[in-house]
This record gives sequence, C-alpha cells and structure tokens, in this order.
Amino acid sequence: MWAFLFVSVVETVVLALVIPWPLVHAILLAVDAYGIVIILALHAAAVTRPHLVGADGSLRLRYGALFDLRVPADAIASVRVERRFPDGGPVRVDEDGTLDLAVGSQTTVTVELTGPVEFVRPLGRRGSARTLRFHADDPRAVVAALTAPGRAAPPALPTEDAVPPRASLTPEQAAQPRPRP
Repeated sequence: MWAFLFVSVVETVVLALVIPWPLVHAILLAVDAYGIVIILALHAAAVTRPHLVGADGSLRLRYGALFDLRVPADAIASVRVERRFPDGGPVRVDEDGTLDLAVGSQTTVTVELTGPVEFVRPLGRRGSARTLRFHADDPRAVVAALTAPGRAAPPALPTEDAVPPRASLTPEQAAQPRPRP
C-alpha cells in the first residue's frame, strides 16, 4: 500500500512538471489528489478495523470498510496456523467454499467451520464458505484465543501439572501461557 501511495505522489509531481496546459494540469492534480486520499483512507480503514476474537470465542473477519464477516463460536470446528499464498485478489472465494482474506498475497490462519456461513462480498455479491483463511500478524495468538479454555474440548485425561483456570480471568488472559513454578 505504501509503495502505491509513493508512486501516486511521484506521478502527481511529474505530471505537474510535464503538463503545460493549466486546465489539464488542474484536472489531473484534482484526480491525483483524490486518488491519494482514497489510498490513505483504505489504509486507515484496514488499520482501524482489524480482525477480532470475541470474549465468547466468536470471530469477526474484516477487510477495512469493504468486508465484514461474523462467525459465531459454535460454528468454528477447528483452527490452525497455516501459511498460504493464494492467487487472485485480497478477498477471494473458491468454488469449493474457501474464503481467502489475503494481505500481501498471503494468509496465515485457517478456520474450518461446522457449516457454511453466508456473507456479502466487497462489490455486493453474496457468497458462502465452509473454510476461512485470513492473515494475522500473530497467527499463534489468534489460534490460542480461538482454542482458549472453555472454547476447546477438554483433554481426555488431566495431567499432574494442570492448573484449573481461575474464574476471575478474561478469556484473553486465560489464553496466556502460565509460568511454571
């Protein structure tokens, strides 16, 4: 995104120096300035609207102001860290029901669902997916938050060093690893 912004600014300056006609120069300056504002707005929307994991284990996937998908906790079957490099645009749906929300042409977390979820794509088309792949800066933390105690199935046999979670902890705090004595 920053490279695109840099190229747009360079284009604005070069066109200002090359075009001798004042009316054409003013029109292109306005169009270029508007393009730069749009690029900054898309970046700001992506920064201020990140993916969220709710306290109840629900997942909210967003792509700036263009895409918003809420997945209830009971619809999530499994979560894993998995780096992929999908082809196509930033929001892509395969015919097999896989939704890719790529950032920098990569996804880092894969979420398998118990059933398909419905959503609206950026240009208004409807879609459904059973597998969600998205990019997270810290994919292990996302997987840990989605498989936090109370969210994941309990182990078959408790271990000796297992410490029961305290009720006063929030799900985010309970997901943090505990230091060993």
